[in-house]
Amino acid sequence: MNDEQDEQTPKPRILIVENQTAAAMLMVSVLAQAGCDVTVANTGKKGIELASENKFDLVVLAADLPDVSGFSIVKELKQRHLSRRTPIVFVASQSSEEDRRRSLELGATDYIAKPFSASDFTRRILSHVKLLDEIPLSH
Repeated sequence: MNDEQDEQTPKPRILIVENQTAAAMLMVSVLAQAGCDVTVANTGKKGIELASENKFDLVVLAADLPDVSGFSIVKELKQRHLSRRTPIVFVASQSSEEDRRRSLELGATDYIAKPFSASDFTRRILSHVKLLDEIPLSH
């Protein structure tokens, strides 16, 4: 692929909903280096607002936000037309099998426990974005 083709290929648009500044900065850094267009919301309410107004290729969602439960956000986003098919990846500090199961039942695509390695995080996020290109959308 040459540079001209790279410029024509749209960058994956990722929304990160994370209130921990250091974690958000790490996620932004590694995803931007991987060629993604990243937007950050530091509250659940702002994340819902951005996801309602914009089309994202993937949402990275902290499970433990201070204003709105990550579980509530997944449920709401999966009911909205614009974000219904958007993959959502949960990121959680307090990883439990119950939380993992619940997030997947509500419609999350993946669940990543903190702390995580930057390379594993990037690989998993990009794998979900690439899957979008391979899945035909039904009417």
